[in-house]
Amino acid sequence: MREHSASQGSSVAIYTDGACKGNPGPGGWGALLVSGTRRKEIFGGESATTNNRMELTAVIRALESLKRECDVDLFTDSQYVKNGIETWIHGWKKNGWKTSDRKPVKNAELWRELDALAQTHRIRWHWVKGHNGHPENDRADALANAGVARIVAAAAID
Repeated sequence: MREHSASQGSSVAIYTDGACKGNPGPGGWGALLVSGTRRKEIFGGESATTNNRMELTAVIRALESLKRECDVDLFTDSQYVKNGIETWIHGWKKNGWKTSDRKPVKNAELWRELDALAQTHRIRWHWVKGHNGHPENDRADALANAGVARIVAAAAID
């Protein structure tokens, strides 16, 4: 998304979603990035994953796709992602990536990746209710399901 330099206030809205057929099972992730009049859609998937991993992957891949530091409004229908990055991660880092009951944090490698990417942008996190008629969230959901479909189709060929 090459709109303006960060000093000129590059801003982008990102809508993300993950999907999984079975949990675990084949999964997909999708993201819609909007900056001014430009829209970019990205999606992908994995053959054996969980919904939470796909939710995190959608956010990571979207942030990776930004070409420079941006002001980001990031919309997710995942409380896991929003609460994790805004609240829980501080305790996890302080506790050596262990939960409050001293168990290893699930998906820690993805959380570390997201944490590093989040440091390179100014992100405002927003939760939206999924499957509730929000057009951009619905599009992210469709992209995530396209990611699942691609994985399932590839498995059928193998």
